[in-house]
Amino acid sequence: MRTLISFAALLLSVVLLQLSTGGVGPLDALSGLALGFTPTEVGFLGSAHFLGFLIGCWWAPRLLGTVGHSRAFSAFAAAGAIGLLSHMIITTPLAWAIMRVASGLCVAGCYTIVESWMNAKVTNETRGRVMGGYRVVDMGASLVAQTLIAFLEPAHFVSYNLLAILCCAALIPLTLTTAQQPEVPEAPRLRPMLAIHKSPLAAAGVVVAGLTSAAFRMVGPIYGQEVGLRADQIGLFLAAFVAGGALAQYPAGWLADKFDRRWVLIFLSVAAILSSGLTVFAGTGGIAMVMTTAVIFGFTTFPIFSVSAAHAHDFANSSERVELSAALMFLFATGAIASPMISSALIGGFGPSALFIFIAAAHLVLVIFGLSRMRARPTNPERTPYVYAPRTTFTIGRLLGGARDKR
Repeated sequence: MRTLISFAALLLSVVLLQLSTGGVGPLDALSGLALGFTPTEVGFLGSAHFLGFLIGCWWAPRLLGTVGHSRAFSAFAAAGAIGLLSHMIITTPLAWAIMRVASGLCVAGCYTIVESWMNAKVTNETRGRVMGGYRVVDMGASLVAQTLIAFLEPAHFVSYNLLAILCCAALIPLTLTTAQQPEVPEAPRLRPMLAIHKSPLAAAGVVVAGLTSAAFRMVGPIYGQEVGLRADQIGLFLAAFVAGGALAQYPAGWLADKFDRRWVLIFLSVAAILSSGLTVFAGTGGIAMVMTTAVIFGFTTFPIFSVSAAHAHDFANSSERVELSAALMFLFATGAIASPMISSALIGGFGPSALFIFIAAAHLVLVIFGLSRMRARPTNPERTPYVYAPRTTFTIGRLLGGARDKR
């Protein structure tokens, strides 16, 4: 019973954390524009978030080993709350970028602790159910977080205070649980070249997934405003992307387990190029068309990370899986850091359609690279099962456990 209560507390903390940190991205984009930030400066905020995320992914396991789960979680949540509360005290792009580093640090740190705690408590019998619940809760809270922009007034201290309250509330379930804190696991080594060595195509795939996801989530509100969407409609636009990604997981997994994963990856990238073009076309149409294309765009792009990860793990053994997952997350974060700055600068120079032209170009490069890699070597006939891999922390590979080794 204590284990179940512990999981409920952890998942509730995840919901509150996701609502808080997931809502700040679109709010910052619209607030920055309201305060006169340029599109490039707004994109810089998104890049700063993922820089903080990358630092947090590396630092969190080490801090966890020093002070324990509850204290480390409190420290990271406090950093996120301070970043949120500081927004309306200093309203300059550079100051906000520093605050977004704090929010990225909060996300990576808190998720690392949650996943470490869950991994220590699950058994082989419960791992599948726990991971299923974790994915549903994380994805559902992320979807709701995008819609908060409909209720949060841009560039207003109350809006940021409400998000800070949610961030602080995430402390309560985890720190007050009576379940005994688990032992601290050893931090995974960060070896980015391991992913490149195992599968150059998978490494390229996760970088493109980072470029796509960060560009849409962090710069999507600028696009939405440029094509005439209201704040509440921008929230639905972003939520539609997440919903499309959730709907894609089962069919993408079925295809990835049945066919050559390189062809599946190429097929998804071609579909992403087409959906990018469709989204550009929909920008001149009605609201229903814009929302529909957002679902299609999420459906075609969201699974690329998990398919790439599955392809990389086909060439790894059990002892390499945790470090390989960390390497793939590092490459994803690297793409996510670069993407908002590039895409926002393109929007500022060439208009809103430049966002999806940039994304389509990245996927075109992935298609060409995928076709060239198919000529370089055959795929591994001994494939691991497809696993939906949350893009959370470097430690997610440990939580997935032996799921990829099951035949």
